[in-house]
Amino acid sequence: MAIQTIPFNRPYLIGKELDLVAEAQRGLHLSGDGGFTKRCHRWIEQQTGCARALLTHSCSSALDMTALLLDIEAGDEIIMPSYTFVSTANAFVLRGGVPVFVDIREDTLNLDERLIEAAITPRTRAIVPVHYAGVGCEMDAIMAIARRHRLAVVEDAAQGVTAFYKGRALGAIGDLGCFSFHETKNIISGEGGALLVNDPALVQRAEIIREKGTDRARFYRGEVDKYTWQDVGSSYLPSEIIAAFLWAQLEEAERITRERLVLWQRYHTGLEALERRGLLRRPIVPADCRHNGHLYYVLLAPGTDRQMVLRKLKDGGVHSVFHYVPLHSAPAGRRFGRAHGDLLLTTSLSERLIRLPMWIGLTESQQQHVCDLLGTIIGG
Repeated sequence: MAIQTIPFNRPYLIGKELDLVAEAQRGLHLSGDGGFTKRCHRWIEQQTGCARALLTHSCSSALDMTALLLDIEAGDEIIMPSYTFVSTANAFVLRGGVPVFVDIREDTLNLDERLIEAAITPRTRAIVPVHYAGVGCEMDAIMAIARRHRLAVVEDAAQGVTAFYKGRALGAIGDLGCFSFHETKNIISGEGGALLVNDPALVQRAEIIREKGTDRARFYRGEVDKYTWQDVGSSYLPSEIIAAFLWAQLEEAERITRERLVLWQRYHTGLEALERRGLLRRPIVPADCRHNGHLYYVLLAPGTDRQMVLRKLKDGGVHSVFHYVPLHSAPAGRRFGRAHGDLLLTTSLSERLIRLPMWIGLTESQQQHVCDLLGTIIGG
């Protein structure tokens, strides 16, 4: 009997993406900032309350824009977790900034807000909380620290679309926020992202930086009679083809989130017994947070051979993966950044974490198979 194969990820398609792409093609506006882009902007602004939303090629591009908006220069320090994707650090390193890596919380794996203040120096310019798995960081405490020390806050909300902290949308709490619409995320456009500008004073410059350093956005609105080079910038606009695809997804964002939460809860219920036996730890979601079911991970018990678990899951047809290699331990992390403290939790938790298959279309029997197989492997 053939072994059932369960992939780690499968991009979810609404079904009307190509129809809207064809509509964009018929409209003969294929470059950025056409009608579909404007619809996406309005949706993000209405759903999050940000002052201005701007689609970008990727979340990495949105992060790059934040470094330009904050005028990051050589030697400026930016506090962030080490347990994050490389783009969080690269955006600032590209401008000469120095990532200062701070340890994470044991419960949410988010930046530990209690360690931030001790990492601040006269060179610190910004704090970059990363909302891991779509679960919000302790933003009230982080914002209070930032205001006391006159620092900017950039939310890396790559995984946080349609998630909330104390009723506020992730990405719309700090001065700036960044979304990802990569095919591995909940809402997708293949590649894609968005910059959320929450400080109204930064809106006009954000538009200029995104449009190659020109005030073309103002020209198209009829606010100036010609557009010219005003500032630094680059081409961060996705095409209307991408925006049309994304719009099909955004229209169904509420349903997508609801279906992912059902999948997430099935795992959570199915793995409860293994947690009670001390064989793993399930995700912890604080009461103040409303997550989006982006991913489901478990932390294996200390001493468990993670590579063995991943190998046996794969042998049983289940494709599970680990996640980030902490940036402070990477060659570029050691070269361009520095660690504040020993980051023991970052190191230990990252070595115990595995992510389970998570995509719309997973059946209840498939998820049960994942839970049963994992239990057999680690439970003996």
